[in-house]
Amino acid sequence: MNVRGIHPSTNQAIDIETKGGLVEHVRLSDESAGPFVSPGWIDLQVNGFAGVDYNDPASPADQIARSIDIQRSTGVARLYPTVITGSRQDMIGSLCNLARARRDLANGGAMLGFHVEGPWISPRDGPRGAHPKPHVRPPTVGEFERFQEAAEGNVRLVTLSPEHAEAPAVIEHMVASGVVVSIGHTDATASQIADAIKAGATMSTHLGNGAASMVPRHDNYIIHQLADDRLYAGLIVDGIHLPPPFAKIAIRAKGPDKAILVTDAVAPAHCRPGLYKLGEQEVELLPEQRVELASSRRLAGSALSMDRGIENSMRFAGLALFQSTRLASSNPGKAMGLEDRSGYLEPGQAADFTVFRLSTEGRVEVERTITV
Repeated sequence: MNVRGIHPSTNQAIDIETKGGLVEHVRLSDESAGPFVSPGWIDLQVNGFAGVDYNDPASPADQIARSIDIQRSTGVARLYPTVITGSRQDMIGSLCNLARARRDLANGGAMLGFHVEGPWISPRDGPRGAHPKPHVRPPTVGEFERFQEAAEGNVRLVTLSPEHAEAPAVIEHMVASGVVVSIGHTDATASQIADAIKAGATMSTHLGNGAASMVPRHDNYIIHQLADDRLYAGLIVDGIHLPPPFAKIAIRAKGPDKAILVTDAVAPAHCRPGLYKLGEQEVELLPEQRVELASSRRLAGSALSMDRGIENSMRFAGLALFQSTRLASSNPGKAMGLEDRSGYLEPGQAADFTVFRLSTEGRVEVERTITV
């Protein structure tokens, strides 16, 4: 298979030859025009999409397949369906359901693995975000193993708060089993964050969100994660979760190698305004594309798609197109330790591509997403 397009870094036309699911050669092309091509975009945090809730153990497989296809229309080639805090029964049921879908669906391979976000998070209002408080609990190795068994070994990313005394030992266990651990929904101190990193945590989940509305101006868990160069940072760049100046500062602080675009999308993403479900909770998509818990009006995930996130990162942070698409492709690949998804249109990389145009107004228009 050959793919032709404009390289976002050089603006040169290129021909990409693939073999066996990998890029074999990248050559300059005689063609002078056409769409851009980048590595396929990867979403590390997506709770649902197109009306489908990944936190519902009864979500039909055909609807999960449809949601994957619609995400591909927004440029996402691969994703990590995300299961949030709930009862042990519901979380295990959701992971079992997703594992069956990954195994059985024709497009199930789009799910590179699963992201378990909670239940081992802060019980405190603010840092807990939209996660239901009755189900928040300390981490245990035993519960992690039950989640992993239900997921058929596909849990690849776990978000937890290091404020739990049990966190370092559980982090060490998960990292030793090949899981990436991310700090999130936390009220942890600087020393607790440092202990989590020492134990093997390498990411921050939607940094700047899942936080109290007021924190100490200098000594706080956002600053400590932002300043630590060892941590990748997922960012929801929708203009709702993060004010544009914070998104700009966070991307600059993490630099071009450690910032990652995530959507944190929930079921109402790509849908009309109205009421939807996020696990056991009812959420509402408002006309301004804000998703809130119907009960408390707290933010509850997003309606963001990755193409809009790339647009916003260029507009808010002044990134070039090449830089912005790295935040959605090679950076999440590196964060997850995927060698074949850590480069940018290089031989040996996975043959997933997002082909798109950029309008004069800066709008990303996806033409097709190619996966092998």
